[in-house]
Amino acid sequence: MRLSTVRLHDERGTAAARQEGDELVLLPYSDVGALLSSGDDWPERATAVDGGRVPLSTASFAPVVPHPNKIVCLGLNYATHIKEMGRLTPAHPTLFAKYDGSLVGAHDDVLLPLVSDDLDWEAELGVVIGHRARHVSADKALAYVGGYTVVNDVTVRDWQHRTREFLSGKTFEATTPVGPSLVTPDELPRGASGLTIGCSVDGHTMQKSNTADLLFDVASIIAYVSTIITLLPGDLIATGTPGGVGAGRDPKVFLRPGQELVTSVEGIGELRNTVVRERL
Repeated sequence: MRLSTVRLHDERGTAAARQEGDELVLLPYSDVGALLSSGDDWPERATAVDGGRVPLSTASFAPVVPHPNKIVCLGLNYATHIKEMGRLTPAHPTLFAKYDGSLVGAHDDVLLPLVSDDLDWEAELGVVIGHRARHVSADKALAYVGGYTVVNDVTVRDWQHRTREFLSGKTFEATTPVGPSLVTPDELPRGASGLTIGCSVDGHTMQKSNTADLLFDVASIIAYVSTIITLLPGDLIATGTPGGVGAGRDPKVFLRPGQELVTSVEGIGELRNTVVRERL
């Protein structure tokens, strides 16, 4: 099953929807996060109703979960990225957070902030939690996955490097596209492993890797994070980026206004976003 949050032209604003062929079937929930929070039987609820249909070709996608309770991100989770950034291989997951104001939809503009010219791309596999998870063991962790999505953890590098903490460069307004859909685990390999992941800028491939190369896989990430804090339905985990980021190149390369950033994960979907300069 493929679920999306779509924008509507009425008082509802947005609605969750499931994909059927070339149409999106609207569901009686404001977004995918609300559906996931409606109870552990949400998969049955998602298939039981038809609240109208929207052509897939004309749909406007909001972030798949517009307002997650938590956005947990991993840094340094592919060997190629660790090497290009000159860092040591971590013994434990490197965690940081984002806020929901940073999220945009699959085809929305990505903002180049007024205060920086160092905007960088980071293609990532996204994991959306489907059931409340606390102190979950790695061997049972995948049962708590609601589905997988595509994320680009677009980063403002000069602000990221102002301090040892990542947050300031990672959560600028309207910089993180997520979507277009949540794909349930039954449609993908176990743990979404073995999928081609990559991104391009204006048609030039910048990153290409495979989710099998994750240093910490999906199950171990969920086990680790759920030891720290309760994961709730709709929470988003961005699992880290492979090598090929702009800051890892010599000379460094960053995104510029008007460029098209395309991010994809095999079997899940594609983000297609244009970079625009922020205005006051």
